[in-house]
Amino acid sequence: MKVGGFASSAARAEYEAVYDRGLAALPAPAGVHDIQTAFGVARVYRFGQPGGTPIVLLPGRAGTAVMWEPNLTALLGHGEVYAVDLIGEAGRSEQTAPIRDGADQAAWLTTVLEALDLTSVHLIGYSFGGWLAANLAVRAPERLRSLTVIDPVLTFGGLTPGLVVRATLAAIPGINRWARPSFLEWISGGAEVDATDPVARVIDEGMRTYRIALPSPRLFTDEQLRSLRMPVLALIAGRSVIHDPARAAARARELLARGQVELWPSATHAIAGESAAEVNARVLKFLADCEAGS
Repeated sequence: MKVGGFASSAARAEYEAVYDRGLAALPAPAGVHDIQTAFGVARVYRFGQPGGTPIVLLPGRAGTAVMWEPNLTALLGHGEVYAVDLIGEAGRSEQTAPIRDGADQAAWLTTVLEALDLTSVHLIGYSFGGWLAANLAVRAPERLRSLTVIDPVLTFGGLTPGLVVRATLAAIPGINRWARPSFLEWISGGAEVDATDPVARVIDEGMRTYRIALPSPRLFTDEQLRSLRMPVLALIAGRSVIHDPARAAARARELLARGQVELWPSATHAIAGESAAEVNARVLKFLADCEAGS
């Protein structure tokens, strides 16, 4: 099995320049941690000061810690926040061994939490990061005070055929030069992608320069979702193209024991950025209620 990596040293240098500009858009981190796991080194940025249960953020594909730029300042109002660059994707983490399945994904993330001495966290994941967060919740529920998933991939519903086709084209060298911008625009509900936006730049450059070698996530079973006993906030974008939003929301409502499931009719899959103020307020209220024990 292969491991992910940049297409070339030149591609990595080009990506690093864009990544650095994106990172500069975030608040200054209080700490930077490079944590050795069985599958590589995970880069984690720590922001803010301790207060309440820490938040851990898992980004969407190619998003890195930079994708939380629209949300991070608001989330710091809760207390300490840790943003993870995912192993096996573009960013400052470095994959050194194959990741074979969901158990391996949970294993490296568990190692990260252990190394940071985070025994109980509010775990927040967006898109593919939402699947990763739910995967850890299924496999190591004792580590989570709460789970928040923002339009998560393959968590409550299967992928749409359109997503599979477009994502495949966007990953093919040569074709991806035109397919990648089209894919990002499609994900955002047809809205033109701002080429100067630091988040969009990092995602686009990551898709262009990095070759992912990760297993495809598997849709969670009814039994797995029923097993989640922590509070869960699920925000589903009504115009999402990654799954059937209404069916995903209905399945989440049916199976989550302590779920707060919301279908936001006008939101696209880019919900975390396009509706940042509303998402931030809703997540902070959810976390405050969890802290209060309600």
